[in-house]
Amino acid sequence: QVQLVESGGGLAQPGGSLRLSCTASAILFSLYDMGWYRQAPGKQRELVVVMTSGGSTNYADSLKARFTISRDNAKNTVYLQMNSLKPEDTAVYYCNAVLRTELGRPLSDYWGQGTQVTVSS
Repeated sequence: QVQLVESGGGLAQPGGSLRLSCTASAILFSLYDMGWYRQAPGKQRELVVVMTSGGSTNYADSLKARFTISRDNAKNTVYLQMNSLKPEDTAVYYCNAVLRTELGRPLSDYWGQGTQVTVSS
């Protein structure tokens, strides 16, 4: 059974940092594009960043300067380092794993349960 388990969320002060982790099981992790999305109350889920299996990244433009994705294929884990946090970063953050064909068509798509990030003084 495929599982994506996020951790590292919590309460942070404005200007602070958090590092989220997402550990996957029962998938060939290195083949998957791994991404982070977030959903704030009353808003649609939005892309934060995706890292392809080859290591290319695609960030939301507004977050590129403050957020950094990385992955450790040996640990089946993807990370999201979030710096200079703002109250508007408050959201549930979701991990996503997508396996694609060579032409980019998705074959498998999995989501974690989400981890709450709250930025408040």
